[in-house]
Amino acid sequence: MQTELVSIRKPEDVNLILGQSHFIKTVEDLHEAMAGAGGGIRFGIGFNEASGPRLVRTSGNDPEMIELARENIQAIGAGHAFIIFMRNGFPIQVLNAIKAVPEVCRIYCATANPVQVIVATTDQGRGILGVVDGQPPLGVETAEDVEKRRGLLRTLGYKL
Repeated sequence: MQTELVSIRKPEDVNLILGQSHFIKTVEDLHEAMAGAGGGIRFGIGFNEASGPRLVRTSGNDPEMIELARENIQAIGAGHAFIIFMRNGFPIQVLNAIKAVPEVCRIYCATANPVQVIVATTDQGRGILGVVDGQPPLGVETAEDVEKRRGLLRTLGYKL
């Protein structure tokens, strides 16, 4: 087995969801879940088939996001992996809908941070071992930091 680090290429203002699925209709079902989220989210989906013609499948409503998805999922090269890129929305708005898609087996990350994907290659193929999402902590939260965090969540409308 060999391991490789695949860095996800994306603009800073773009969020992504990386996961694993198990069936060809994943692309259509993920598209429906994203479109159903509303709010003007612009998105692109990339999915690697693991059997049959083993094609990279794509969908979405934004050409730039679709191309990012195709390019990055192809670089990962792991069967039954999918990636969703989005603008004008956040993973928190769609994550439950994505997890509710019957074919979805696992979500590796949902973030706007820089992401590196740890990929294993064997004689059978490629698989995702895990991800590096963002950077390590710089310290421990203080009481002032707690207040700032709580204030931000309330300003954004996530807490009352």
